[in-house]
Amino acid sequence: MEESLKRTPLFAIHKELGARMVPFGGWEMPVQYTSVLEEHKAVREAAGLFDVSHMGEFEVTGPDALALIQLVSTNNAARLEVGQAQYSFMCRENGTVVDDILVYRLGDDRYWLVVNAGNIQKDWDWVSQALAASGLKDLTLRNISAEVAQIALQGPKAEEILQPLVQGLALGEIGFYRAKSGVVVAGVETLVLSRTGYTGEDGFELYCRAEDAVALWNALLAAGQGAGIRPCGLGARDTLRFEAKLPLYGHELSDEITPYEAGLGSFVKLKKGVDFTGREALAALKEKGVSRKLVGLEMVGRGIPREGYPVAKDGQVVGHITTGTFAPSLGKNLGLAYVPPELAEVGTELDVIIRGKAVAARVVETPFYRPQYRR
Repeated sequence: MEESLKRTPLFAIHKELGARMVPFGGWEMPVQYTSVLEEHKAVREAAGLFDVSHMGEFEVTGPDALALIQLVSTNNAARLEVGQAQYSFMCRENGTVVDDILVYRLGDDRYWLVVNAGNIQKDWDWVSQALAASGLKDLTLRNISAEVAQIALQGPKAEEILQPLVQGLALGEIGFYRAKSGVVVAGVETLVLSRTGYTGEDGFELYCRAEDAVALWNALLAAGQGAGIRPCGLGARDTLRFEAKLPLYGHELSDEITPYEAGLGSFVKLKKGVDFTGREALAALKEKGVSRKLVGLEMVGRGIPREGYPVAKDGQVVGHITTGTFAPSLGKNLGLAYVPPELAEVGTELDVIIRGKAVAARVVETPFYRPQYRR
């Protein structure tokens, strides 16, 4: 393993639990503990515990905090109530995606931006440069990524496992994309406790101080033993989010892909009343229409459509696979791919080129797995 890879506060725990560690976004992370299939099944049927401390967090505070967030993000953060989260994008002037992010409003003038692990430095530079050029002065922007750990408890039994550990709060009060600050869990004062979910299941994200991560992880794992909890790695996290058609930066989203192409235009608020980076290009794209669309593919022939495999129609390459795998919940070989709009209709017959051979596939409805969020 490369010496330069960063490690989360839970690295030693992962080694003790026998996890197989791999490089991911500049970090040494657990890909699996037992098997991806077993961990995937645990999250769908009971609960899984994920270390996502590699994610980044930026804190923005002060009277001008909202103005900065509105400038760098496509969604309308002015709609957020205190204790609410929002999915959004940071886009370049040409409309392509710098990163997809979560925006938390934690106080009247206090926000968090949660960014992807491999993009922390890029995103920090992007937001810092936007701030410098904006003229906004009455705010403080801090990169608190190194101070914060994040543990995700996901699955239909997540609330049942977590509730006995929580003091003074009925978890039913936390709705979908809602959050609470300062909740004490197993004696640990969390920074943020939210309910979003990147697995297609109900679940919670527990942000805590880095030094509290081990105690919190151990308490959650112990509390869930009778309910079938499993520690889960990035392998299951990927198959779970893929089935629910939740994008992964570097695959379905990138510096070369726009939100409209990814089918995520609902998170771009062109009429939010203030300008934001990329707005002009995105408005033009919405008016003109996209030249490619993200679709779901089901293999008709034998084979798994892996990332990067070409997609063809009548012998001509028309796109590529962004993510593909055997979907454990469905027992099918499935993929996501970018193809021209005229080939995006459900039922369209295409081929995936697997090791030089054209293998039959067809466009199907997505998400492949209907998310089970608590609304």
